[in-house]
Amino acid sequence: MNNFIQESRLKIFTWHVHGSYLYYLSQGNYDIYIPVNNEKSEGYYGRGETFPFGANVIEVSAQNVKDIAFDCILFQSEKNYVKDQFEVLSELQRQLPRVYVEHNTPEGHPTNTRHIVNDPDVIVVHVTHFNKLMWYNATPHVRVIEHGITDSQVEYKGHIAKGIVVINHIEQRGRIAGWDTFDEVRKSVPIDLIGMGTKESDGLGEVLHPDLPIFLSHYRFFFNPIRYTSFGLAVCEAMMIGMPIVALATTEYPSIIKNGESGFINTNIDILIERMQLLLTDRLLAKSLGTEAQTIAKNRFNINRFTNEWYEVFQYAIHLNTAYHE
Repeated sequence: MNNFIQESRLKIFTWHVHGSYLYYLSQGNYDIYIPVNNEKSEGYYGRGETFPFGANVIEVSAQNVKDIAFDCILFQSEKNYVKDQFEVLSELQRQLPRVYVEHNTPEGHPTNTRHIVNDPDVIVVHVTHFNKLMWYNATPHVRVIEHGITDSQVEYKGHIAKGIVVINHIEQRGRIAGWDTFDEVRKSVPIDLIGMGTKESDGLGEVLHPDLPIFLSHYRFFFNPIRYTSFGLAVCEAMMIGMPIVALATTEYPSIIKNGESGFINTNIDILIERMQLLLTDRLLAKSLGTEAQTIAKNRFNINRFTNEWYEVFQYAIHLNTAYHE
């Protein structure tokens, strides 16, 4: 992808959909405008108080969005694309450079589901190569930008002989999020569950994002029971602090977790249980695997690589839009 020169800081309009993703996206050299309304409805609750956003994340009253000149529109959900843009953006703004970041795998047929974006002028960005592979992308401009996260400077301790799972509303999300797998594993392995809506599932409830690295660091290993979604940011964050990962060998995980080197992956739950029990008895092994996981995270999930790739995509969208209207 070519680099295109933009003298002033880019003004990106998007919605607050995934808070942790928005936080990492905001580490780039551009300004992000997000709408807010009195109801604080989905996508419209502004900055909130959970994430330490910088001054470049700017709240805009939903009714005033039409009065601001943006450089690019970033969609983060189907709702943004099919409904929200027509409610808050002007007709002129809807013709601006546009990018759609797809956070998820297809909920319908895993290989034959057409992506909602069918406009050839919209760039579609997937967060993993697996996602791009599975979606039926019918537009010419499709990219992959893998996750990038900041280094929390927290180091793994692993003195609590338990595993930890971080998934919001895991029971309500069912088999896709691996509720049944988690429920099976915890009968044989001591393992805690955190995330929004987890107290109802005998979990510990939500741990706010800024507190998550320190909270995780005390546990022996991180378990990801998810069958079929994108590579989780919580997994990246656990790897970054030097935590060993145990996960199903599905979606993007086989390309990131080195089995027996940075953690354990398998599709056989019984084998994963055996590996978890091994980690509980062998703290030195856990530490060794976690050190390799940390090395992978620092190389693959570098925040500068992430924000630079996003900046290039925004510039490319602007270039494409300019060429289209000439």
